[in-house]
Amino acid sequence: MPKPKPSFANDLPERRTRCLSRIDERLRWLATWTIHNANHLRESRDGLKVGGHQASCASMTTIMTALYFHALRPEDRVAVKPHASPVFHAAQYLMGRQTREQLQGFRSFGGAQSYPSRTKDKDDVDFSTGSVGLGVAITAFAALAQDYLKGHGWLDPARAGRFVATLGDAELDEGNIYECLIEAYKHDIRNVWWIVDYNRQSLDATTADRMFDRFDDIFETAGWRVVTLKWGKAQERAFALPGGASLKAWIESCSNAEYAALTYRGGAAWRERLLRDIGEKRGVRALLEGFDDDALHRLMNGLGGHCIETLTEAFDAAARDDAPTMFIAYTIKGFGLPLQGHKDNHAGLMNAAQIETLRAAMGVPEGQEWEPYAGLSADEARELAGFVAEVPFAQPAERRLHARPIPVPDRAAFPCPQGAEQSTQAAFGKILLELSKSHEPLADRIVTTSPDVTVSTNLGGFVNQRGLFRRRETADVFRDAKIPSAQKWAGGGAGQHIELGIAEHNLFLNLGALGLSAPLFGERLIPIGTVYDPFICRGLDALNYACYQDARFMLVATPSGLTLGPEGGAHQSIYTPLIGIGQPGLTYFEPAYVDELAEVMRWAFEHMQAPDGGSVYLRLTTRQIAQAQRADETWRDEALRGAYWLRPPAPGCDAAIAFCGAIAPEVMAAAEQLADDIPGIGVLNVVSPGALHRDWMAARRARWQGGAPRRSHAEALLSRLSPGAGLVTAIDGSPATLSWLGGVTGLRVSSLGVDGFGQVGDLQDLYRHYRLDADAIVEACADLFLG
Repeated sequence: MPKPKPSFANDLPERRTRCLSRIDERLRWLATWTIHNANHLRESRDGLKVGGHQASCASMTTIMTALYFHALRPEDRVAVKPHASPVFHAAQYLMGRQTREQLQGFRSFGGAQSYPSRTKDKDDVDFSTGSVGLGVAITAFAALAQDYLKGHGWLDPARAGRFVATLGDAELDEGNIYECLIEAYKHDIRNVWWIVDYNRQSLDATTADRMFDRFDDIFETAGWRVVTLKWGKAQERAFALPGGASLKAWIESCSNAEYAALTYRGGAAWRERLLRDIGEKRGVRALLEGFDDDALHRLMNGLGGHCIETLTEAFDAAARDDAPTMFIAYTIKGFGLPLQGHKDNHAGLMNAAQIETLRAAMGVPEGQEWEPYAGLSADEARELAGFVAEVPFAQPAERRLHARPIPVPDRAAFPCPQGAEQSTQAAFGKILLELSKSHEPLADRIVTTSPDVTVSTNLGGFVNQRGLFRRRETADVFRDAKIPSAQKWAGGGAGQHIELGIAEHNLFLNLGALGLSAPLFGERLIPIGTVYDPFICRGLDALNYACYQDARFMLVATPSGLTLGPEGGAHQSIYTPLIGIGQPGLTYFEPAYVDELAEVMRWAFEHMQAPDGGSVYLRLTTRQIAQAQRADETWRDEALRGAYWLRPPAPGCDAAIAFCGAIAPEVMAAAEQLADDIPGIGVLNVVSPGALHRDWMAARRARWQGGAPRRSHAEALLSRLSPGAGLVTAIDGSPATLSWLGGVTGLRVSSLGVDGFGQVGDLQDLYRHYRLDADAIVEACADLFLG
């Protein structure tokens, strides 16, 4: 017989409050002890500070208690404040989803991570956090992904949930939050809660007082409901007493810094200051005399963010609808700890005497520090364990979901544009257009997105066929008015393009959320995002964040390099290839020819779905070049491994040119010029510097670590040259992208590329100036090979 779903409908409010209050204390103790153990008890072999944020954890425990042990359902998803990682792990520990060994190994190799991580933690992390602000913003884009799946009829209603971010108030200084806020308003985002731990202290200072009222205005203007939780129930009861109105007015006028300092000093300091400032006001002295120093201290610290009743009532009220809601929960940084309120407590660590004081205050017996219910009587522990077992979020549920693979057309059926001269950017648009017209399942699962460069990155044809995604139907006004336009963009729930404003952080956060659709929702999407290559750097932190979570997407960055000549140096990308090589979880390709692009895209659609796969970055160009004439198909598999000989070298040849991307015409022209002087010179087409370099490093690691020896693809290719041969490398980007090839087999190398800001000009002038034209390649070869 199935177990009935837990319900709190008939639960006595006082029992619920009592149990939640005890859980709050458990989380505060376990989080504090976890950090103390890592820094003071566990062996330190390198003498470095382990760190942790005891004060930041303490200000969050009540909020986390009200969330995880009351408000959340299994289908809800949470991005936890980075510095509250120990609180999250402690909550999972009480639910039986985290081990004591992981807590004891906090911030050590293989232990619980410093900040919640989807890929590295062993308990149930929904969104990685760490780089502040990004975990907050991705919840809005995850809600958008959920709306997208709903609009297409693919979401199981039982899996629809709310997206919650807990954040410190200092995170509200991060600009990407406000970029996200604007985009969320445009798309009418629903089912999002952002809960601010408003402790008014950051690493260096207390929060500016004048921001008190501004957050309300900013979020309400963007269509959010703002719920301010300033007062706890005990404070509200005190305010209702004679003199209470004066006490409330004094608190409201007190500066953040003054309040923090008094919190640190304690009850006697509160009494002295209140009597000095408002002691002569009617009823105040009698009101204060009703509390001893400890009780007065608890009253003044009992803000809304530390009151279980205040929090649970607010969460219950907001759960009645799907309006995006910002909760501003006033808290004390370091609440309940000896260092509460101190301006230096952000990274401060409690010493042995302080931890013993806390242990005594919480009744935790020595030797039972890791016990979930240490210090409670048998009846109390039994009641609390029973309560935890009943909370909705603790119920068995599959939260790491799996999605069926989407079949990818085979090589023969995959589009490959034809033409004697083509650019990879235009060909990319044509491939997507042909897919959009097909009945392939892949085409239905593709979702494109772009930060206001949809047309100029050649996505327009796909959008004409598949439409814009909108929560509500929107007409194409120009089409309906019969005004000629190449863009025929109507919008609705079935559309497959998510239009974004000019904010690259939003692009990568959106790709990150869409790229997690399989594990979050059990439904697979194939996200493709386009951006001008130089502006990858604008959103680089969010790109790294998306890859760190193992989100799966295709990033198409175009135009790139000096081929943006007329746009000038600010629009010419230089070191993006190095980003492609160095970014974990991302495989970078820079195909020169259209058939290479088609082969890479087909492979990428499979790689994005593979269990051991990842995301893909394509660096494309607007430059039209003559396409390669193929004698056979042997190049294809080698291209996917990173490189192939476009012009094979003669056996034991002393010279070769390796190139990447749009520079192909200059390289081939130089090879023709050198053919007589250097017979048999080879031309190596490096389609993926990233895949080639990663494979080389993996082969070396295998040898170092005693694995099965193997020869990397780069070694196999370059071994066709004589020992000590010369290699000239060329790329419209940083020369370091290919210069490492010399180290594979010990070749002499001369690397050509761009290592300064570009300038306005046509390609002929720019390639000549930056030594990328055929003459420069010939000169480099002459210097290297002929002396």
